Amino acid sequence: MRHLAIITAFALLAASGTARAQSVEEFYKGKTVNLLIGFSVGGGYDLYARHLARYMGKHIPGKPTIVPQNMAGAGSLRAASFLYSAAPKDGTAIGTFARTTGINPLLESGANFDGTKFGWLGSVTNDTSACVVWHTSAVKNWKDFLEKPVTLGGQGPSSEPDIFANLYKNVFGAKVKLVAGYPGTNEITLAMERGEVEGLCGLSWSTIKTRYAQWLKDKKINIIVQAAFKKEPEMPDVPLIVDLTKDQEKLQILKIFLAAQEMARPFAAPPGISEDRKAALIAAFDATVKDPEFLAEAKKLDLDVNPVSGSTIDKLLAELYATPKDILAKAGQASNK
Repeated sequence: MRHLAIITAFALLAASGTARAQSVEEFYKGKTVNLLIGFSVGGGYDLYARHLARYMGKHIPGKPTIVPQNMAGAGSLRAASFLYSAAPKDGTAIGTFARTTGINPLLESGANFDGTKFGWLGSVTNDTSACVVWHTSAVKNWKDFLEKPVTLGGQGPSSEPDIFANLYKNVFGAKVKLVAGYPGTNEITLAMERGEVEGLCGLSWSTIKTRYAQWLKDKKINIIVQAAFKKEPEMPDVPLIVDLTKDQEKLQILKIFLAAQEMARPFAAPPGISEDRKAALIAAFDATVKDPEFLAEAKKLDLDVNPVSGSTIDKLLAELYATPKDILAKAGQASNK
């Protein structure tokens, strides 16, 4: 019996050694990788994610199939929390969510994770966030925005539409009434067209000029302000948010949120996956955003591709997490009701 136990122990050790020695290619061969999308079908994040899913699998050793899965809720906080805490940590789950998600834990937004712990793969592009109102609204420009009441659509405390609407209200005194609870910007834009709300803030310029190009052509919207570190060349007459105040504390608060525009379409793996699989996913992402077929199709879809590396996102978040606590506290207050 003793000899049998020893043989069994050696067999188990050998089996575990074999499992540890399994290559990335062997692991992924025949596998499915689930890509969680933190928003409903039809919005900008959904469009970018589905486009990436069509091409990224061929760049992962073993060529797994990537399956997009929408998990809308709380401005994508639901998907981010699931990926962080409950999703498999073996490399078969990745996700995309709001660009502000990585900084949400700093702002007392109910996010119970550390944004620096995700395995950031990268972002397909950077972007500019815009505040838009429907052409029937009495608000036509920034001056009106500060003086006239306006009803804006929102999703949840951690979403860009809510964050930016509250920032403009709390930092600049805009007379905003926020109607939250929409699952995604697609539903908010439909509500805007129906007259349920007058507009929304935190809508990406890349989304406006692709999904809503007809609005621009028909002059159905007024773009009130753009949020980024520098002006979007295609919106030269729309004021840039950092040019609208000289107050250094307000600028510090704004820059926390503007930093998120640098990682506009982020993708991440959960914390805790093995380094070799994480490296493989990062390499596959980098290869995908340079793939000629991916780029050609993106051009047809009018999708901006200006890749930001996972290491750049890591560095950016590390800097933001080092922001003085008093500024973070004020930023959290400014971005909430």
